[in-house]
Amino acid sequence: QVQLKESGGGLVQAGGSLRLSCTVSGRTLNFETMGWFRQAPGQKRAFVAAINLREDTYYADSVKGRFTISRDNAKNTAYLQMNRLKPEDTAVYMCGMDLEASNWNDNDKVYDYWGQGTQVTVSS
Repeated sequence: QVQLKESGGGLVQAGGSLRLSCTVSGRTLNFETMGWFRQAPGQKRAFVAAINLREDTYYADSVKGRFTISRDNAKNTAYLQMNRLKPEDTAVYMCGMDLEASNWNDNDKVYDYWGQGTQVTVSS
């Protein structure tokens, strides 16, 4: 059974940094696209970043230059380094796995598995 588990969330002041991890179990991370999404209260789940098997990376405009997605297949883990955090980054962050590595990695519908999420709160 494939499971994704996020960790690393917390409370941070504006301008600070956090590093989120998404650890995969039940499957060896190889060719899948891994993505990070976030959902703020009362809002839809929104794309943050994605990384494919070639380690091409994709970002939402709102996080470009501040967030960095990476993956370590040997550790079965994807990461999201978040720098210069802003209050508007406050949300539950969740990772997803797209088994078919589609081209539409900013669309949450292509992801086959999801973690439960980790809360990130940025205070002003």
